[in-house]
Amino acid sequence: MKITKFGHSCLLVEEADAGILIDPGMWSVVPPDLKNIDAILITHEHGDHFYISNIKNILKNNPGAKIFTNPTVVAKAKAEGVVASILKNGEVVQVKTVSIKGFGEKHAFIYKTMPICDNVGFIIAGQLFHPGDSYELPEEPVAILALPLVAPWTDLAHTLEFGIAINPKIMFPIHDGFLVTANPYTPNAEREFKAAGLNWEVLNNGEPREF
Repeated sequence: MKITKFGHSCLLVEEADAGILIDPGMWSVVPPDLKNIDAILITHEHGDHFYISNIKNILKNNPGAKIFTNPTVVAKAKAEGVVASILKNGEVVQVKTVSIKGFGEKHAFIYKTMPICDNVGFIIAGQLFHPGDSYELPEEPVAILALPLVAPWTDLAHTLEFGIAINPKIMFPIHDGFLVTANPYTPNAEREFKAAGLNWEVLNNGEPREF
């Protein structure tokens, strides 16, 4: 599995014969000429994950790409003339020879006055877990974890507990577009995860990494 990070929570996953793009939001740095995309996965409606201009630009070069997401984003995309399909918690779709399983239903709690929106995470090829904005624990083993590092809905303690509880073979940070500098989140996370015997690696934007 080859994974390329394009800023914040946006990942290009190349597995077998499929190209899968996740969460090309407003802070993503997706190449304008990106091609060979078979599916676009969107975890939820927030602009740092779902940005309709990026979606439309990607579809120009990849008109056959299918979009999978939650019901709210399906409706928002439809209002912009973009067709998307719902992937529910526990449902599995095939993109060419690669399986994509939906996991979870709701965004993490932020504050009592802020509504909790729909959120679906994705387990790709039974290996990579991209949870979107949620720390709900999957019931199945995870080999590769895309770990949200910093957000209004979490803190470092919950981040560390989530990564340790999942116990993947390797993890890397996402949801870090808020940071002007990686400190203090990345070094602290690296230290604590390594102390727990877990592998941690920071992905450089735009540089493919084989897993």
